[in-house]
Amino acid sequence: MTVLSIIYVVLFYVAMIILFGGIANKIMLYTRVPAPLKIAVTPAPLTTGGVVYRLFYEVVFFNSLFRASKWTWIFGWVFHLSLLLAFFRHLRYVISPDFFLWPLVNLEVVQSFGKYAGFAMVFGLVGLFGRRVFVDRVKYISSASDYLMLILIGMIAVSGLMMSFVSHTDIIQLKAFILGLFFLDWQNLPNDTILLVHLTLVLTLMLIFPVSKLLHAPGLFFAPTRNQVDNPREKRHLSPWGAEIEAKDGRNA
Repeated sequence: MTVLSIIYVVLFYVAMIILFGGIANKIMLYTRVPAPLKIAVTPAPLTTGGVVYRLFYEVVFFNSLFRASKWTWIFGWVFHLSLLLAFFRHLRYVISPDFFLWPLVNLEVVQSFGKYAGFAMVFGLVGLFGRRVFVDRVKYISSASDYLMLILIGMIAVSGLMMSFVSHTDIIQLKAFILGLFFLDWQNLPNDTILLVHLTLVLTLMLIFPVSKLLHAPGLFFAPTRNQVDNPREKRHLSPWGAEIEAKDGRNA
């Protein structure tokens, strides 16, 4: 193996450990944070099934964002949809044809539209970036990391488009390299400048993801304003630590 390939093998393993370990740690923290109040945003569902439907509708259609700002909803939804398409298209580089997801990945709609998803992704990112620049109330609460995150993801999309339409890389060798990471059968990485830029940007995103605002993805499922049943009249809401204090006071009474 070349020295360059060894470096990227090590970087990918480090990035994957930090990414998945960081996300798992955050989710564990989310599960331990108490929700002392019943604060479901109304109109809220009255049953657990309603909560599941509400979260599904929010994740898929960005319902609350649609009601808040139609322009932001358009840019945000286009970006996330194109990101999903690009993700499924990229799966062909990390799975083999005998994997159960291969028929989905190999669909014409995924491969054809996924190839052009980068353009839609850039469109959505430009809109979201412009929102932070030109909308005063959003600009006021935006930090440097908000702008840099959008720029980083935009650079990933642009470099990916360049590999598809400007300078093609050796896809077969690239897939061999990626699969080698999972099966511990390390292969050489194509010595392609645009590919190396693209992979470096992806590695950077993986490293900073667990400490960035991008954690709103798993965090949405733990938001008490969204995941609580609106039943304060039927059932008293007590957080675990609140129940412990109440039980202790009862024993001391």
